[in-house]
Amino acid sequence: MSSQTAMSLMNVTEFALWAVLGFLFWTKNLHRRFPAMGGYLALHVASAPFLLFFFYGQSQHWFNDYCYPIYFYLYWTIYTASAVFLFFVCMEVFRSALSAFQGLMRFGVVIFRWAVLASVIVSLSTLSLEHHDIFLLPAIGFKLMRSASIVELCLLAFLCLSMNALRLSVRDMAFGISLGFGVMSSSDFILASFWSRNTLLTAPLQFVSESVILMALGMWVTFCALPEPARRPLMVPANSTILRWNEIATALGHTGTQVALQPAGGFFLSDVEKVVEEALTRNLKSHESAA
Repeated sequence: MSSQTAMSLMNVTEFALWAVLGFLFWTKNLHRRFPAMGGYLALHVASAPFLLFFFYGQSQHWFNDYCYPIYFYLYWTIYTASAVFLFFVCMEVFRSALSAFQGLMRFGVVIFRWAVLASVIVSLSTLSLEHHDIFLLPAIGFKLMRSASIVELCLLAFLCLSMNALRLSVRDMAFGISLGFGVMSSSDFILASFWSRNTLLTAPLQFVSESVILMALGMWVTFCALPEPARRPLMVPANSTILRWNEIATALGHTGTQVALQPAGGFFLSDVEKVVEEALTRNLKSHESAA
């Protein structure tokens, strides 16, 4: 079997997994809970047939060898759009994990947005302005995906460390989404040091990357296929640390009632002097009346 045929079979398998995942995701109405993840899946389900068509067409020299440029621009456009979707997916997972703690969720979302903005600015600021050719789009997409991958790995680490405190089940879909993206992000970071500008579509690294994508898709299909445990009302001790943090975060985000502060009528020492003078006046009057 040639490398071209093997890669084509892997692409067909990837499209089949995207389709199955999208079907399960919409059947269980998970797109209402995770609308950004639903958009991410719709993007890949809709684009996978076109990518597969142009990938096969470039090996057959269809359309006067225009298939490769079309595949190139289409792939990197979808790659960049996926990076943008990934930021919103991370936000949804974060909200879902902290849904039982409204104060922490609102306060954390504000910090999360600023962290994402700072990550995007830092990533794009390192973009070289020397890219004026067709590699400008891959450079932008790669920077955005690198930033989104950092955010996703931080989110996965947060969920793993706070899973017991949040009473989050391993079979929860929020954790499953984060785990799948964490696997793909880790793969991207490892393989990024080996990529070169002229890497072929059938290079060994492409097979490794495609295998990781298939593994992540298989994990998501498993999470969607298995019944998700119902999230019961969270019961925590009254002296729980996370409950105190939630109360503090709620107080920070609560405006409360307004209190009008009246300006003081005079300086404190002036008031004391008046009291002393009134006392002396009363004593003098009492002595005069006694005399």
